[in-house]
Amino acid sequence: MKVNLISGALLALVISGCATKPTDTSNDWQTQGVENAKTMMGLQIEAIEADTTDRVLNPVSTSVNRFNTAYCGPTDWRSGFFPGSVWYLYELTGDSTLVPLATKYTEAISEAQNLTSHHDIGFIINCSFGNARRFVNKEKYDSVLVTAANSLSTRFRPGAGVIQSWNVSPGSWQEKKGWTCPVIIDNMMNLELLFEASKLTGDSTYYNIAVSHADKTLQEHFREDGSTFHVIDYNPETGEVLNRNTGQGYSDDSAWARGQAWAIYGYTMCFRETGDKKYLDQALKTFDFMKNHENMPADLIPYWDMDAPGIPYEPRDASTAAIIASALYEISTFPLENAESYRDYADQIMENLTSDNYSAKPDENGRFILKHSTGSLPHKSEIDVPLNYADYYYLEALTRKRNLNR
Repeated sequence: MKVNLISGALLALVISGCATKPTDTSNDWQTQGVENAKTMMGLQIEAIEADTTDRVLNPVSTSVNRFNTAYCGPTDWRSGFFPGSVWYLYELTGDSTLVPLATKYTEAISEAQNLTSHHDIGFIINCSFGNARRFVNKEKYDSVLVTAANSLSTRFRPGAGVIQSWNVSPGSWQEKKGWTCPVIIDNMMNLELLFEASKLTGDSTYYNIAVSHADKTLQEHFREDGSTFHVIDYNPETGEVLNRNTGQGYSDDSAWARGQAWAIYGYTMCFRETGDKKYLDQALKTFDFMKNHENMPADLIPYWDMDAPGIPYEPRDASTAAIIASALYEISTFPLENAESYRDYADQIMENLTSDNYSAKPDENGRFILKHSTGSLPHKSEIDVPLNYADYYYLEALTRKRNLNR
C-alpha cells in the first residue's frame, strides 16, 4: 500500500484554500478562476490520494459514461499535464501543501524520459519536470530534461530536417493513410524541451534540431491565409513532401482548430527562444486567421474544426481557446505597437472560459476544471468532454495573466 504524502487535515486545506496566500483580485474572473481551480483540483487530488494501490493515478478525461474519471500511464502523451497543473496551482496560490503532491505526481512519470516511440516526450517531460525545476532545486530534474531531449532527438530525420511525429507500424491507421514520415503541427510544442536542453548543456545540437524542424514546418505546413495543415508526410531521406493531410480535422484542407492553436503557441515560443521575427510573424498570421474566421463564435471558444459542416451545432474545443489565450498573453509582452490588443483578446477568452458555460461545478465533469473540449472527433474519441491539457493551458494562462498584472 502506498504512503500518502498528504494528511486529511492538509487535504482539507488544499480543497478549501485556507492555507493559501491571498490571490490577485484585480479581475473578478481571475479570482473566480483560481478559486474554482482550487476546488476542482482539490477534489481530483482527494480521489487520487484515496486510491489504495501502489500506482499514482494520472487523470486525463472522463470515461465513456462521462461520470467516472479516466486515467493514463506515464508514456501516454497527456501524462505531463496533470503534474504540471498542480505546479501551476501552487504558483497561483502559494499553498505549500501542494509541493510534495506535485513532486510525487511528477516523479511518477519519470520513466517517460527514455521514450523514443513518439514525439510527445516534450509535452510529457517539459510540462511536468520543466515546471518542477522552477520550484524544486534538484539537479536530477535537469538530467531528466536532457535525457528526454536525447530521446526526442532520436526521431530527427536529418535528410528531411524534421522530427518524425508518429511511427508507421503495420496495420496502424497511419499506415492506412499511406504515410512514410508524418509530421504533425502539434510537434512544434515539443521543441521547447530541445531549447531548454541546449541551455542546460551548452550543446547547440538540440537548438539546431529545433530550428531545423521549425523552419521546415514553416516552409511546408502553412497555407497562404495563415492556416496550417495538420499532417505533412515527408520522404525522410530527401525532405520531399509526399502528402498534406489531416489526422484529427474534418478534412485535409480544413482548419482543425487545435492545430491552429499549436501553431500560434509553438511559433510564439520559438520567437522567444531564438529572437527570429519570422516565427512571431507566423504566430500572428495564424492568430489573425482564427480571429477573423467567419465561423469564430461570439464567445471566442472555437469549434473543433473551423470548417466543420454542422456549424453552429458542432462541438466546441475549450482546449483550443485556452492554448491561444496562454500564447496571446506571452505575445502581449513582446515589443509590438498593438501588444495590448492581444492581452485584451486573451482576457475575453479567459473570462468566457471561467463562466458557468465552460467552468465546471464540483458535482460534474469528472473533477476537471473546464467543460466542452474535443479530442479527436474523426476517431470518435473524447467528444465534448473535459481534457487535462485544456485545464493545463487554462491554468498557465491564469498564471501568465497574474504575472502580467504584477
